[in-house]
Amino acid sequence: MAPYDTERELTQKTGDYIKHIRVRRTTDDKYPCGYDYALHYGTLDGDTLLRYDNAHERHKGHERHTPDGVEQIDFPGMEALIRRFEREIESLPP
Repeated sequence: MAPYDTERELTQKTGDYIKHIRVRRTTDDKYPCGYDYALHYGTLDGDTLLRYDNAHERHKGHERHTPDGVEQIDFPGMEALIRRFEREIESLPP
């Protein structure tokens, strides 16, 4: 089994909202980009307002989830994606 090294793990609750960032470096073949990640912002009730992940990278690539649906995105690199996520959640509640 390939190693997974956690580079960043953060869970932050604000009112009825939660931000969770998990970034793990890996050599697992399931993640050709070298990362297993989930960048999530949503409600404590479980609704997703914004999420980026690569849970199925080999088959579906990198994805952006919103209440409107799921779209594939080009992976700009881990730090650039985290910056994009942080910028986007600034315009979301609370």
